[in-house]
Amino acid sequence: MKSKTKNPTKTYIISIAIALGAGLISSLVSMGKMEEYSALKQPPLSPPSWLFPVVWTILFVLMGVSAARVYLNSSEDFPFALKLYVLQLVLNVLWTPLYFALNLRLAAFVLLVLLLIAVVYMTYEFYKTDRTAAYLQIPYIVWLVFAGYLNLATFILNG
Repeated sequence: MKSKTKNPTKTYIISIAIALGAGLISSLVSMGKMEEYSALKQPPLSPPSWLFPVVWTILFVLMGVSAARVYLNSSEDFPFALKLYVLQLVLNVLWTPLYFALNLRLAAFVLLVLLLIAVVYMTYEFYKTDRTAAYLQIPYIVWLVFAGYLNLATFILNG
């Protein structure tokens, strides 16, 4: 693992800010839509609405830390793993308007499956550069599987 001669603290701050920025965009799109979501027929195991922003904030911080680790430990300036990272961030942000603003829950589920595939592939690529960065993605993968269950179930239960 080669560490760049760049400021690691600055790298972590910027990387976490980028990830949280993606989360902020998503939260702005879904703002005001949580009442509509709560009114839907919910599947078993549905968590309370307040839990979603808490979990997503933690996951976005973990994403930012992971991306910074990959950047700092890669011999390339912008390795393929980080291109996958950007792709999954974009897919993540696109899911929110599909699900909440447009109520296209089946399309959102398909996008979520693509997002999950991208994150698993990204995690594999992270592992090649920094194992810790890859391990930090495990909660994200688990949450995406759970989110997929919630997404598909609300689609089925609410037609």
